Order: sequence, then C-alpha cells, then structure tokens
Amino acid sequence: MLETSARLLRLLSLLQARRDWSGAGLAERLGVTTRTVRADVERLRSLGYPVHATPGVAGGYRLGAGAALPPLLLDDDEAVAVAIGLRTAASGTVSGIEETSIRALAKLEQVLPARLRQRVNALQTYTVPVSGGGPVIDADVLTVISRACRDRERLRFDYRDHDSAASMRDVEPHRLVSTGRRWYLVGWDCDRGDWRSFRVDRLAARTPTGPRFAPHEPPQGGFAEYVARGVSAALWAYRARVRVHASAEVVVQRVPPTTWLVSAIDEETCLVDAGADTPQLLAVYLGALDLDFDVIDAPELAAATRLLADRYARAAGGRHHAPLRAGSTGQSGSDQCHRRR
Repeated sequence: MLETSARLLRLLSLLQARRDWSGAGLAERLGVTTRTVRADVERLRSLGYPVHATPGVAGGYRLGAGAALPPLLLDDDEAVAVAIGLRTAASGTVSGIEETSIRALAKLEQVLPARLRQRVNALQTYTVPVSGGGPVIDADVLTVISRACRDRERLRFDYRDHDSAASMRDVEPHRLVSTGRRWYLVGWDCDRGDWRSFRVDRLAARTPTGPRFAPHEPPQGGFAEYVARGVSAALWAYRARVRVHASAEVVVQRVPPTTWLVSAIDEETCLVDAGADTPQLLAVYLGALDLDFDVIDAPELAAATRLLADRYARAAGGRHHAPLRAGSTGQSGSDQCHRRR
C-alpha cells in the first residue's frame, strides 16, 4: 500500500510537470507497466483528479481542470516561489487580493518544511519594498485581460492616454507585460492595423469580450522588448545611440532597466539606445558607465561630450582657459563619431 501511494504521488507530480504524457513514457519514468499506469490513473480519478486519456498511437494522458481544486505537488523551489509571490501580493501591489493572498499563504506556510520556511523568512526579512513605485491595479481587470489573451478574444475598452485624452479601443490582446512598476497590455489595434501597448491602470474593459481571433506574429524582439522600447521613447526628451566597447551582458548591468535599450553587435561591443532630459545630462550618464563609447550621428551629444571632457581636463590639471561652447564641435564636420573613455 505504501509503495502504491508513493507511486501515485510520483505519477501526479509527473502529470503536473508536463502537459501531455504517453502511457509508455509514464511507465518508463515510474518503472512499471502501461497496465499499472492505467490502473493508477483510475485511482487518481477516484480521488478527484481529472486525468484525460486519448486513445491511439499518438494518444496519452493529460491532467485537466476539475470542478474542485485538488492538492498540488510543489518541489522546494516552486514552494518558495509561491510563498514569496503570495507575500508580495498580500502587501497590496495588486488590489483586491490581499486578504485572499494572506489566507492562501497561511495554508502554505502551515505545511512548509522548516528548511523552506527559513528560506522564505530570510528573503522576506532582508528584502525592503519601496512604496509608491507605481499605480495599484485591480485584480479583476488583470483577470479579464489575461482571460481574453488566453482565449484569443477581442477586447474593447475605454482608454486615457498620457494627455488624458479618452478613446474607445478595439484590440486583439496578446500579452500582459509587467515592468515591476506598471502593467501593460500588448495587442493588435484593429482600428490602426498595428501593434500598440496600453497601460492597464488607464483602461476600463468593456464586457463581454468580442469574437475570437487568429494570433499575429509577435512584434520584432518580442512583447517585452516592444514595451521597453515604448516606455523608453516616452520617458526621455532627448535620445541618442552610442556604440559601447563592452559586451551587452556587461552594459545591461550598468544602464537604467527598461529605459535604455542594449543590443549586441559582437562579443566586445554593443549598441545602446540611451536617453536623458538633455544632451548634457546624457553625456554625464554615459561617462558614469566607466566604459569607452562612440557617439553615432548625434551632433548635440558629441558637442556636449567634448564640452564635458574639456571641463574635466581643466579641473584635473588646474588650468584656466576659455571653455568650449556647447554648440561648437572643435572638430571638422566630417567626423562621424567621438570616442571617450
């Protein structure tokens, strides 16, 4: 009986880990015959687990959704991740689920082994959240949008842009993207015939959802990069591209997250789409990278960089002479880029 129970738990864990399994695959992983697998599947069904079977050569088993939520099997890392996620949700980052998150967290921590509870407590104790990082989102709104994405149903909603101009949008929703501060919906705007991203805190979904749609190919770079490009473009008054003489992996650790875009050129250089309020500020920020870089087709940034370099040289050498004006280049117009360490 103990051996059978242990095998049932192992079978349940396998069914939860992957969407589809063949009978032969399950038998091999469990070290039993396919006949035993069929018998164990029937035992799981009697316990309330909806295990669906498909006959034929390409058939197999799949764990479906039932009328009641059966117990879940989580490995150590999954249990820690769920506990941390519930504690974060209980802090109010998504409105409307704080109390539910606390109840679920209490149930989970009651059965957590001591070693895992210590890991969760350590992470929570030495992690300090910064309040006011972004608008709080209604959990029901996220649920409506995520369901529309999953079911591929068109979504209509009222939207306010950054200038508070109101409009009604008809969108084929594809993904929800979180930047850590805000939630964005990425979808195909049916009226404009192109991809658009929408801040979730600025939309009011209309229900019911519309007809089903066939998904489009994702925008270049994927949904997360599409949102990052849009956020970056809207954030800064001045933007420029620079070639940095370091790998993309190194540079991405030093630039503002989600606001500067980094793309690899080769193993030793990368292209950075950077931004700031003014060319002068951008020159300062780029200098703070402590990496060599080339200014590409941005005369205002090149001039600001030369002015800053001249000022630093005077400060370091104690020399006093007339500084370069921000509009002067100090080089011929044929120069295409300016390199600075």
